[in-house]
Amino acid sequence: MITVKQISLDSKRDKKKFFKFLIDLYKGNPYACPNLYMDEFAEFDPDVNDAFRFADCKMYLAYKDGKIAGRIAGIWHRGANEKFGYKQLRFTRFDVIDDFEVTKALFAELFKWAKEIGMEEIIGPMSFSDLNEEGMLIDGFDKDSTYIEIYNHPYYVEHMEKLGAYKVVDWNCFKMAVPDGDEQLERLANAVQKKNGYEVLDVRYYLKHDKKKLSDYIMQCLDILDEAYAPLYGVSPINDKQKRREMATIYQVLIPELAAVILKDDKVIAYGFMMPSINEVMQKGRGRIFPRGIIPYIKAMRHVEVADMMSIGVAKEHNNKGAVAMILYHCLKGVNKLGVKYLETGPMLEYNKHILNLWKRFNPELVKRRRCWGLKVEQDKEY
Repeated sequence: MITVKQISLDSKRDKKKFFKFLIDLYKGNPYACPNLYMDEFAEFDPDVNDAFRFADCKMYLAYKDGKIAGRIAGIWHRGANEKFGYKQLRFTRFDVIDDFEVTKALFAELFKWAKEIGMEEIIGPMSFSDLNEEGMLIDGFDKDSTYIEIYNHPYYVEHMEKLGAYKVVDWNCFKMAVPDGDEQLERLANAVQKKNGYEVLDVRYYLKHDKKKLSDYIMQCLDILDEAYAPLYGVSPINDKQKRREMATIYQVLIPELAAVILKDDKVIAYGFMMPSINEVMQKGRGRIFPRGIIPYIKAMRHVEVADMMSIGVAKEHNNKGAVAMILYHCLKGVNKLGVKYLETGPMLEYNKHILNLWKRFNPELVKRRRCWGLKVEQDKEY
Protein backbone atom coordinates (compact mmCIF):
# COMPACT_ATOMS: atom_id res chain seq x y z
CA MET A 1 0.00 0.00 0.00
CA ILE A 2 1.28 3.47 -0.95
CA THR A 3 0.43 6.60 1.00
CA VAL A 4 1.75 10.17 0.65
CA LYS A 5 2.12 12.55 3.59
CA GLN A 6 2.66 16.29 3.33
CA ILE A 7 5.21 17.32 5.93
CA SER A 8 5.32 20.63 7.75
CA LEU A 9 8.09 23.12 7.02
CA ASP A 10 8.15 23.65 10.78
CA SER A 11 8.81 19.99 11.59
CA LYS A 12 12.53 19.42 12.02
CA ARG A 13 11.89 15.73 12.63
CA ASP A 14 9.96 15.20 9.37
CA LYS A 15 12.38 17.31 7.33
CA LYS A 16 15.27 15.22 8.65
CA LYS A 17 13.48 12.11 7.35
CA PHE A 18 13.00 13.90 4.02
CA PHE A 19 16.72 14.74 3.72
CA LYS A 20 17.96 11.41 5.08
CA PHE A 21 16.00 9.41 2.51
CA LEU A 22 18.36 10.61 -0.24
CA ILE A 23 21.45 9.61 1.75
CA ASP A 24 20.04 6.16 2.54
CA LEU A 25 18.88 5.58 -1.04
CA TYR A 26 22.36 6.18 -2.44
CA LYS A 27 24.38 4.61 0.36
CA GLY A 28 27.33 2.79 -1.21
CA ASN A 29 26.84 4.39 -4.64
CA PRO A 30 30.32 5.51 -5.77
CA TYR A 31 29.03 8.34 -7.98
CA ALA A 32 26.44 10.12 -5.83
CA CYS A 33 27.37 13.24 -3.84
CA PRO A 34 24.99 13.69 -0.87
CA ASN A 35 23.76 17.10 0.22
CA LEU A 36 24.80 18.60 3.53
CA TYR A 37 22.08 18.48 6.15
CA MET A 38 22.81 22.04 7.25
CA ASP A 39 22.49 23.33 3.66
CA GLU A 40 19.22 21.49 3.13
CA PHE A 41 17.70 22.66 6.41
CA ALA A 42 18.66 26.24 5.52
CA GLU A 43 17.22 25.93 2.01
CA PHE A 44 13.82 24.85 3.32
CA ASP A 45 13.68 27.24 6.27
CA PRO A 46 11.56 30.36 5.55
CA ASP A 47 13.46 32.23 8.26
CA VAL A 48 16.79 31.59 6.50
CA ASN A 49 16.02 31.33 2.78
CA ASP A 50 14.75 34.72 1.67
CA ALA A 51 13.31 33.18 -1.51
CA PHE A 52 10.25 32.33 0.58
CA ARG A 53 9.25 36.00 0.31
CA PHE A 54 8.24 35.33 -3.29
CA ALA A 55 7.83 31.54 -3.31
CA ASP A 56 5.72 28.90 -1.55
CA CYS A 57 6.79 25.32 -0.95
CA LYS A 58 5.19 21.99 -0.06
CA MET A 59 7.15 18.87 0.86
CA TYR A 60 5.91 15.28 0.60
CA LEU A 61 7.06 11.84 1.73
CA ALA A 62 5.71 8.64 0.15
CA TYR A 63 5.39 5.46 2.18
CA LYS A 64 5.12 1.90 0.87
CA ASP A 65 4.14 -0.77 3.38
CA GLY A 66 5.06 1.61 6.18
CA LYS A 67 8.55 2.49 4.91
CA ILE A 68 9.65 5.71 3.20
CA ALA A 69 9.81 5.00 -0.53
CA GLY A 70 10.06 8.45 -2.10
CA ARG A 71 10.06 12.19 -1.62
CA ILE A 72 9.33 15.35 -3.60
CA ALA A 73 8.96 19.07 -2.99
CA GLY A 74 6.95 21.54 -5.01
CA ILE A 75 7.83 25.23 -5.36
CA TRP A 76 5.37 27.87 -6.51
CA HIS A 77 7.91 30.49 -7.54
CA ARG A 78 5.76 33.57 -8.01
CA GLY A 79 8.85 35.72 -8.67
CA ALA A 80 10.05 33.62 -11.60
CA ASN A 81 6.52 33.26 -12.99
CA GLU A 82 6.06 37.03 -12.96
CA LYS A 83 9.46 37.56 -14.58
CA PHE A 84 8.89 35.13 -17.46
CA GLY A 85 5.10 35.27 -17.71
CA TYR A 86 4.75 31.57 -16.88
CA LYS A 87 2.20 29.58 -14.91
CA GLN A 88 4.57 26.92 -13.65
CA LEU A 89 4.98 24.86 -10.51
CA ARG A 90 8.50 23.58 -9.95
CA PHE A 91 9.42 20.20 -8.52
CA THR A 92 12.66 19.55 -6.67
CA ARG A 93 14.27 16.94 -4.38
CA PHE A 94 12.54 14.14 -6.25
CA ASP A 95 13.93 10.78 -5.18
CA VAL A 96 12.24 7.42 -5.29
CA ILE A 97 12.74 3.66 -5.17
CA ASP A 98 12.30 1.82 -8.45
CA ASP A 99 8.51 1.68 -8.24
CA PHE A 100 6.57 3.77 -10.73
CA GLU A 101 3.45 3.65 -8.57
CA VAL A 102 5.32 5.61 -5.89
CA THR A 103 6.37 8.18 -8.48
CA LYS A 104 2.77 8.54 -9.69
CA ALA A 105 1.54 9.03 -6.14
CA LEU A 106 4.10 11.76 -5.45
CA PHE A 107 3.39 13.69 -8.65
CA ALA A 108 -0.37 13.36 -8.12
CA GLU A 109 0.04 15.64 -5.09
CA LEU A 110 1.84 18.25 -7.20
CA PHE A 111 -0.81 18.06 -9.92
CA LYS A 112 -3.51 18.69 -7.29
CA TRP A 113 -1.68 21.71 -5.95
CA ALA A 114 -0.95 23.04 -9.46
CA LYS A 115 -4.66 22.85 -10.32
CA GLU A 116 -5.65 24.64 -7.10
CA ILE A 117 -3.41 27.63 -7.88
CA GLY A 118 -4.10 27.75 -11.61
CA MET A 119 -0.73 26.54 -12.91
CA GLU A 120 -0.51 25.14 -16.44
CA GLU A 121 2.79 23.25 -16.26
CA ILE A 122 5.02 21.41 -13.78
CA ILE A 123 8.74 21.67 -14.48
CA GLY A 124 11.88 20.35 -12.85
CA PRO A 125 13.99 19.43 -11.13
CA MET A 126 14.34 23.17 -10.41
CA SER A 127 14.89 24.72 -7.01
CA PHE A 128 14.43 28.22 -5.62
CA SER A 129 17.23 29.77 -7.70
CA ASP A 130 19.93 28.97 -10.25
CA LEU A 131 22.40 28.77 -7.34
CA ASN A 132 20.88 25.39 -6.42
CA GLU A 133 21.09 22.01 -8.09
CA GLU A 134 18.90 21.64 -11.17
CA GLY A 135 18.21 19.10 -13.88
CA MET A 136 17.77 15.32 -13.78
CA LEU A 137 20.71 13.22 -14.91
CA ILE A 138 19.85 11.51 -18.21
CA ASP A 139 23.34 10.49 -19.39
CA GLY A 140 26.57 9.86 -17.47
CA PHE A 141 25.35 7.64 -14.65
CA ASP A 142 28.83 6.14 -14.27
CA LYS A 143 30.50 9.52 -13.66
CA ASP A 144 31.14 11.22 -10.33
CA SER A 145 28.59 13.82 -9.37
CA THR A 146 29.83 17.20 -8.19
CA TYR A 147 28.59 19.09 -5.15
CA ILE A 148 26.51 21.43 -7.31
CA GLU A 149 24.77 18.62 -9.22
CA ILE A 150 21.98 16.12 -8.66
CA TYR A 151 22.73 12.42 -9.06
CA ASN A 152 19.94 9.96 -9.78
CA HIS A 153 19.46 6.37 -10.88
CA PRO A 154 18.70 5.66 -14.58
CA TYR A 155 15.19 4.44 -13.74
CA TYR A 156 14.17 8.01 -12.84
CA VAL A 157 14.21 8.78 -16.57
CA GLU A 158 11.94 5.82 -17.30
CA HIS A 159 9.52 7.00 -14.62
CA MET A 160 9.38 10.51 -16.08
CA GLU A 161 8.75 9.17 -19.57
CA LYS A 162 5.93 6.96 -18.24
CA LEU A 163 4.38 10.07 -16.66
CA GLY A 164 4.33 11.65 -20.11
CA ALA A 165 7.06 14.20 -19.34
CA TYR A 166 8.79 16.05 -22.16
CA LYS A 167 12.10 17.85 -22.54
CA VAL A 168 12.13 21.54 -21.66
CA VAL A 169 15.89 22.19 -21.69
CA ASP A 170 19.09 20.20 -21.21
CA TRP A 171 22.32 21.09 -19.45
CA ASN A 172 25.71 19.66 -20.45
CA CYS A 173 28.69 18.95 -18.19
CA PHE A 174 32.24 18.70 -19.51
CA LYS A 175 35.53 17.39 -18.18
CA MET A 176 38.96 18.46 -19.44
CA ALA A 177 42.58 17.72 -18.69
CA VAL A 178 44.59 20.65 -17.34
CA PRO A 179 47.29 21.80 -19.80
CA ASP A 180 50.74 22.71 -18.49
CA GLY A 181 50.31 26.25 -19.77
CA ASP A 182 49.03 28.34 -22.65
CA GLU A 183 51.41 30.96 -24.05
CA GLN A 184 48.84 32.38 -26.45
CA LEU A 185 46.33 32.81 -23.61
CA GLU A 186 49.00 34.44 -21.45
CA ARG A 187 49.87 37.00 -24.14
CA LEU A 188 46.20 37.77 -24.70
CA ALA A 189 45.50 38.17 -20.98
CA ASN A 190 48.46 40.51 -20.52
CA ALA A 191 47.42 42.62 -23.53
CA VAL A 192 43.84 42.89 -22.27
CA GLN A 193 45.02 43.92 -18.82
CA LYS A 194 47.29 46.62 -20.20
CA LYS A 195 44.77 47.95 -22.72
CA ASN A 196 41.84 48.24 -20.28
CA GLY A 197 43.62 49.05 -17.05
CA TYR A 198 42.32 45.92 -15.35
CA GLU A 199 43.80 44.47 -12.16
CA VAL A 200 43.71 41.00 -10.63
CA LEU A 201 42.61 40.90 -7.01
CA ASP A 202 45.08 39.30 -4.60
CA VAL A 203 42.53 36.96 -3.03
CA ARG A 204 45.07 35.32 -0.73
CA TYR A 205 46.10 38.67 0.78
CA TYR A 206 42.53 39.78 1.50
CA LEU A 207 41.53 36.36 2.82
CA LYS A 208 44.32 36.63 5.38
CA HIS A 209 44.40 40.36 6.16
CA ASP A 210 41.06 41.97 5.25
CA LYS A 211 38.17 39.50 5.04
CA LYS A 212 35.63 42.31 5.35
CA LYS A 213 36.92 43.91 2.14
CA LEU A 214 37.08 40.52 0.44
CA SER A 215 33.43 39.95 1.37
CA ASP A 216 32.55 43.23 -0.32
CA TYR A 217 34.32 42.06 -3.49
CA ILE A 218 32.53 38.68 -3.38
CA MET A 219 29.17 40.42 -3.03
CA GLN A 220 30.04 42.45 -6.14
CA CYS A 221 30.82 39.15 -7.92
CA LEU A 222 27.37 37.88 -6.97
CA ASP A 223 25.81 41.09 -8.28
CA ILE A 224 27.46 40.34 -11.61
CA LEU A 225 26.23 36.73 -11.48
CA ASP A 226 22.70 38.00 -10.92
CA GLU A 227 22.98 40.33 -13.90
CA ALA A 228 24.85 38.04 -16.30
CA TYR A 229 22.70 34.95 -15.78
CA ALA A 230 19.34 36.76 -15.70
CA PRO A 231 18.33 35.94 -19.33
CA LEU A 232 18.93 32.17 -18.94
CA TYR A 233 16.14 29.65 -18.52
CA GLY A 234 14.82 29.28 -14.99
CA VAL A 235 17.05 31.94 -13.46
CA SER A 236 15.33 34.16 -10.92
CA PRO A 237 16.75 37.29 -9.26
CA ILE A 238 18.50 36.86 -5.91
CA ASN A 239 18.53 39.48 -3.18
CA ASP A 240 21.26 40.46 -0.72
CA LYS A 241 20.22 37.93 1.92
CA GLN A 242 20.44 35.09 -0.63
CA LYS A 243 23.78 36.40 -1.85
CA ARG A 244 25.17 36.38 1.67
CA ARG A 245 24.13 32.75 2.04
CA GLU A 246 25.94 31.97 -1.21
CA MET A 247 29.00 33.89 0.01
CA ALA A 248 29.10 31.73 3.13
CA THR A 249 29.15 28.65 0.88
CA ILE A 250 31.99 30.12 -1.18
CA TYR A 251 34.06 30.70 1.95
CA GLN A 252 33.67 27.03 2.92
CA VAL A 253 35.55 25.93 -0.20
CA LEU A 254 37.56 29.04 -1.12
CA ILE A 255 41.11 28.34 -2.27
CA PRO A 256 42.82 31.53 -3.56
CA GLU A 257 44.41 29.76 -6.53
CA LEU A 258 40.95 28.69 -7.71
CA ALA A 259 39.49 32.19 -7.74
CA ALA A 260 40.05 35.01 -10.23
CA VAL A 261 38.52 38.42 -9.57
CA ILE A 262 39.14 41.21 -12.09
CA LEU A 263 38.95 44.87 -11.02
CA LYS A 264 38.66 48.20 -12.77
CA ASP A 265 39.11 51.25 -10.53
CA ASP A 266 38.70 48.97 -7.49
CA LYS A 267 35.33 47.71 -8.71
CA VAL A 268 34.73 44.07 -9.71
CA ILE A 269 34.03 43.76 -13.42
CA ALA A 270 34.49 39.99 -13.85
CA TYR A 271 35.12 36.86 -11.81
CA GLY A 272 35.61 33.10 -12.02
CA PHE A 273 35.29 30.68 -9.09
CA MET A 274 36.29 27.03 -8.88
CA MET A 275 36.25 24.64 -5.92
CA PRO A 276 37.99 21.38 -5.07
CA SER A 277 35.96 18.26 -5.74
CA ILE A 278 34.40 17.21 -2.43
CA ASN A 279 32.56 14.10 -3.62
CA GLU A 280 34.49 11.88 -1.19
CA VAL A 281 33.90 14.33 1.66
CA MET A 282 30.13 14.15 1.20
CA GLN A 283 30.14 10.36 0.83
CA LYS A 284 32.24 9.75 3.94
CA GLY A 285 30.36 12.35 5.98
CA ARG A 286 26.87 11.13 4.92
CA GLY A 287 25.42 14.62 5.01
CA ARG A 288 27.79 16.09 7.57
CA ILE A 289 31.39 17.25 7.50
CA PHE A 290 31.89 16.56 11.21
CA PRO A 291 33.06 14.12 12.37
CA ARG A 292 33.48 11.50 9.61
CA GLY A 293 33.97 13.93 6.76
CA ILE A 294 36.57 16.18 8.37
CA ILE A 295 39.67 14.20 7.31
CA PRO A 296 38.48 13.87 3.67
CA TYR A 297 37.61 17.60 3.77
CA ILE A 298 41.13 18.58 4.89
CA LYS A 299 42.60 16.25 2.26
CA ALA A 300 40.36 17.71 -0.47
CA MET A 301 41.34 21.29 0.42
CA ARG A 302 45.08 20.55 0.56
CA HIS A 303 45.48 18.14 -2.35
CA VAL A 304 43.25 19.13 -5.25
CA GLU A 305 43.26 16.63 -8.11
CA VAL A 306 39.93 17.63 -9.65
CA ALA A 307 38.49 21.16 -9.54
CA ASP A 308 34.82 21.86 -10.15
CA MET A 309 33.89 25.09 -11.91
CA MET A 310 31.28 27.03 -9.95
CA SER A 311 30.56 30.07 -12.13
CA ILE A 312 32.06 32.77 -14.29
CA GLY A 313 30.60 36.18 -15.03
CA VAL A 314 31.38 39.54 -16.64
CA ALA A 315 29.62 42.86 -16.05
CA LYS A 316 27.60 43.98 -19.08
CA GLU A 317 29.64 47.10 -19.76
CA HIS A 318 32.80 44.98 -19.95
CA ASN A 319 31.51 42.24 -22.25
CA ASN A 320 33.73 41.49 -25.24
CA LYS A 321 36.70 43.38 -23.80
CA GLY A 322 38.78 40.30 -23.02
CA ALA A 323 38.22 39.99 -19.27
CA VAL A 324 37.39 36.30 -19.72
CA ALA A 325 40.90 35.70 -21.10
CA MET A 326 42.33 37.10 -17.87
CA ILE A 327 40.08 34.86 -15.78
CA LEU A 328 41.03 31.74 -17.75
CA TYR A 329 44.73 32.54 -17.64
CA HIS A 330 44.87 33.24 -13.90
CA CYS A 331 42.76 30.20 -13.07
CA LEU A 332 45.04 28.10 -15.28
CA LYS A 333 48.05 29.42 -13.38
CA GLY A 334 46.32 28.55 -10.14
CA VAL A 335 45.42 24.97 -11.03
CA ASN A 336 48.93 24.38 -12.40
CA LYS A 337 50.38 25.62 -9.12
CA LEU A 338 48.14 23.26 -7.13
CA GLY A 339 48.84 20.30 -9.41
CA VAL A 340 45.20 19.90 -10.47
CA LYS A 341 44.83 17.21 -13.13
CA TYR A 342 41.27 17.72 -14.33
CA LEU A 343 38.61 20.42 -14.45
CA GLU A 344 34.89 19.72 -14.54
CA THR A 345 32.22 22.23 -15.46
CA GLY A 346 28.90 22.56 -13.72
CA PRO A 347 25.69 22.15 -15.75
CA MET A 348 25.65 24.53 -18.74
CA LEU A 349 22.58 25.14 -20.88
CA GLU A 350 22.98 23.37 -24.20
CA TYR A 351 22.16 26.53 -26.18
CA ASN A 352 24.42 28.88 -24.19
CA LYS A 353 27.04 29.01 -26.94
CA HIS A 354 28.87 31.92 -25.32
CA ILE A 355 29.88 29.94 -22.26
CA LEU A 356 30.35 26.67 -24.18
CA ASN A 357 32.84 28.35 -26.52
CA LEU A 358 35.04 29.36 -23.58
CA TRP A 359 36.29 25.82 -23.08
CA LYS A 360 36.99 24.83 -26.69
CA ARG A 361 40.71 25.50 -26.37
CA PHE A 362 40.92 22.86 -23.60
CA ASN A 363 39.39 20.01 -25.68
CA PRO A 364 36.45 19.35 -23.36
CA GLU A 365 34.80 15.93 -23.15
CA LEU A 366 31.03 15.76 -22.71
CA VAL A 367 30.54 13.51 -19.67
CA LYS A 368 27.02 14.19 -18.35
CA ARG A 369 23.69 15.54 -19.51
CA ARG A 370 20.84 16.75 -17.32
CA ARG A 371 17.25 17.57 -18.21
CA CYS A 372 14.51 19.87 -17.04
CA TRP A 373 11.26 17.98 -17.63
CA GLY A 374 7.84 19.44 -18.26
CA LEU A 375 4.37 18.05 -17.52
CA LYS A 376 1.14 19.65 -18.69
CA VAL A 377 -1.49 20.29 -16.04
CA GLU A 378 -4.95 19.40 -17.38
CA GLN A 379 -7.56 21.19 -15.30
CA ASP A 380 -10.31 18.69 -16.18
CA LYS A 381 -8.24 15.60 -15.32
CA GLU A 382 -8.25 13.72 -12.04
CA TYR A 383 -4.81 12.75 -10.75
